[in-house]
Amino acid sequence: MADWGAVVIAVLLFVLLSPGLLFQIPSKERLVDFGNQKTSGVSILIHTFIFFGLMVLFMIIIGVHINV
Repeated sequence: MADWGAVVIAVLLFVLLSPGLLFQIPSKERLVDFGNQKTSGVSILIHTFIFFGLMVLFMIIIGVHINV
């Protein structure tokens, strides 16, 4: 029995937090831009920190486990 919680959460967060897909922080014109499909190095860095923070929240603090 494998624990798939980390894999499922990581894939979902990776897709949802891809810069420019749903939102981008910071964008070129304003602080938050939605669905522009463009990215920059700063936005990649910020989205990486958001991804890491949410992974820590779900895996360590909450302790999500999916056993199949």
